[in-house]
Amino acid sequence: MKVPLSWLREYADLPAVTAQEVADKLTAAGLKLESISSHGHDVKNVVVGEVLEIEELTGFKKPIRHCKVEVGEAMPREIVCGATNFAAGDRVPVVLPGGVLPGGFEVGSRKTYGRLSEGMICSERELGLGDDHGGIMVLPAGTPIGADVVELLGLRDDVIELEITPDIGYALSIRGVAREAATAFEVAFRDPADVELPAADEQAWPASIGDPDACDRFVLREVTGFDPAAQSPLWMRVRLTRAGMRPVSLAVDITNYLMLELGQPLHAFDRAKLTGEIVVRRAGQGETLETLDHVTRALDPDDILITDQSGPISMAGTMGGLETEISGESTDIVIEAAHFSATGISRESRRHNLVSEASKRFERGVDRELPLVASWRAVRLLAELGGATVRPGVTHAEVDVAPARIAIPASHPGDVAGVPYSKETVVRRLEQVGCVVTDGDDPAVRTGGVDPTGVVTGGELAAKLAVTGDDMITVTPPSWRPDLTDPNDLAEEVIRLEGYERLPSILPKAPAGAGLTEGQRLRRRVGRTLAAAGYVEVLAYPFISEGDFDALQLPADDPRRRALRLANPLAEDEPLMRTTLLPGLLKTLVRNTGRGFSDVALFESGLVFRPREGAPATAPVLRVEDRPSGDELASIAAALPDQPHRVAVVLAGEFERSGWWGRGRQECWADAVQAARLVAAEAGVELSVIADQHEPWHPGRCAALYVGDTLVGHAGELHPRVAEAYGLPPRTSAMELELSRLESAMPGPAEAPAVSSYPVATQDVALIVPDFTPVADVEAALRDGAGELLESIRLFDVYAGEQVGEGHKSLAYTLRFRAADRTLTVEETTAARDAAVAMAADRVGAQLRSA
Repeated sequence: MKVPLSWLREYADLPAVTAQEVADKLTAAGLKLESISSHGHDVKNVVVGEVLEIEELTGFKKPIRHCKVEVGEAMPREIVCGATNFAAGDRVPVVLPGGVLPGGFEVGSRKTYGRLSEGMICSERELGLGDDHGGIMVLPAGTPIGADVVELLGLRDDVIELEITPDIGYALSIRGVAREAATAFEVAFRDPADVELPAADEQAWPASIGDPDACDRFVLREVTGFDPAAQSPLWMRVRLTRAGMRPVSLAVDITNYLMLELGQPLHAFDRAKLTGEIVVRRAGQGETLETLDHVTRALDPDDILITDQSGPISMAGTMGGLETEISGESTDIVIEAAHFSATGISRESRRHNLVSEASKRFERGVDRELPLVASWRAVRLLAELGGATVRPGVTHAEVDVAPARIAIPASHPGDVAGVPYSKETVVRRLEQVGCVVTDGDDPAVRTGGVDPTGVVTGGELAAKLAVTGDDMITVTPPSWRPDLTDPNDLAEEVIRLEGYERLPSILPKAPAGAGLTEGQRLRRRVGRTLAAAGYVEVLAYPFISEGDFDALQLPADDPRRRALRLANPLAEDEPLMRTTLLPGLLKTLVRNTGRGFSDVALFESGLVFRPREGAPATAPVLRVEDRPSGDELASIAAALPDQPHRVAVVLAGEFERSGWWGRGRQECWADAVQAARLVAAEAGVELSVIADQHEPWHPGRCAALYVGDTLVGHAGELHPRVAEAYGLPPRTSAMELELSRLESAMPGPAEAPAVSSYPVATQDVALIVPDFTPVADVEAALRDGAGELLESIRLFDVYAGEQVGEGHKSLAYTLRFRAADRTLTVEETTAARDAAVAMAADRVGAQLRSA
């Protein structure tokens, strides 16, 4: 909304302040400033001149005229001009030598086309009044010669541009902004809608409301004998231009001017093109309308239309129809002003992708009391400026709408703000907004009922606070503030007018014993550990496609294929919620390797979404006026999918970098398994690693990860077909682990182990086992056989070759023994080692390898 400061001052007695000071006050009141632009402040030495003589110069490719212009000096000025839309005797704006036009363009005397030109005759665009550059600006015949054009046309002005949010539609008008400015500066406000209306004994063009939900007030007035050739006065064209609208014709300019001034959109019909009674109704099946933009639109049954006997003639509140538009020959005009449904106009505008200045205002809420005033002012201006005759009478179709009344405790705004406001302050601020405030508590309001005067809200809050009637006030919001429907809306008005800067900045106190949950701490520890190990965290979108399941080589019956489909996906090619973290990580890996980063180690921690068997297809839609019941919350929970928290890593290229120090090391499946062990260590649990076959991993290089008997994830090298489908580097490895299951397996508070001060005893053993034997099984047997004296066990060598025989492998372990109360003897450690070897032989058929 562009607000010329001169227009604002017409209705608010602002002091001698700058546009920036006005903008600061409006910003403090909650109106967002977009920009401030100045016009005409650099313009000087532009006067009114009368064209005395015109000599047409020949021999040039375009028309050139040498003019003598009287500018109120001793001698006329000689000026060369290329425009042809003016004649001798016309009054025109003239820039004299030394004068300056908008933008700092200085004009002097110069010789051109063989003649001396002492200045320049100006067009509207050259004066900064618009984009019209088709000819010279011709002033009215009675304009004084030599008068200062800047003062005459009001060229010097500042324009404040505001961004109007959807909740303050009243500010889409000079009237609304002037009211806010007057309140901010505590000066008088003159309401442009405060006009005396004539008695309406007759009816104008017949009209009725066919759908009360679409329109609750519809007003028509008529004029006859309008002069279609009448021009809009300069002051109106200047104001429209400054406010960001292009002047069109007098009838259209009057409706636009009043819309900007009052906030009430108007529409003008050519009376000669109307047939029969006008009815406001919803569209019928198959109806169409050619709108003013020459587009024939197929109408929806929910569209709000203005119709006559011929059918639709206008899309209500959005755009008029082409058949009944005002033309250059229209002399009899019907002015329409109405109050349409805000939600209906909003949906209609978006349905047809047709946003107009009128629809912007209607969808934000227009003052229901304005149609009578705005239509009267429109016909008066048509009469004053266009020579029309106002026909007596008015058509006023109306649906009774009771005003809302809200009962609140006078202390409520202070309770919301945390700053005490006196009752007098609360009442004064609400009255400045335009509310009618009465003392006491209305019983109908307290119970939330409806009394004979209208709909009343806010009773639930009053009942909850159980305050006395002396503390209560009953507030009736003004007609121009349809957004005030709740006690908290009124509290916001008091708070913003008193000043947001007065609100204290108080940090909330953390309750004792609160903080991060154990699961949150685990996730943070896991992130820090993986980052320290060389992984880079990424945050991928949680959306996947059916193609991802195929790329991962998932079987048709794999539960990961059962995914939740979004009703309104951000991208049509990814409409599903992820059931695994791997697709997002793999796509990020491909994006990085494609940009030259060949050595990549990534990790992500986040939720996956696994629909439950038998869950409802959709969640119920609940009411918003009160808290959901336990059963309603349970019904929502039943429709939600399981959302376990997972962590996943992917690796490609070198895990240990090459350099001057020597060769690096390519990543492999073991690094993915080690990443899982790092995560498990942060949870305080130990993983069992068992060979497995699980998509999307390589069937021979895949490990299932267990905590006890609980499967918590998989790790290993990805299947070559998966790497090919995603375009991954060969031998890419990955790991995915369910943190939620690790969290449930976490032990209680950690206890510091007793540290023995006695020396350690070390024994090495090499065992020959069949090559299909899992290392974890051998290690478990050694651990169980060694008993309590075993402190740790470490695999330090794996050998397969002729010395151990075909189909076998040698596993070499270091066993560390220590006692808490004594130094172990050689006999004790040897016996423990032998017991460990015997257990391995019994369980997995291990044989002690000779030297």
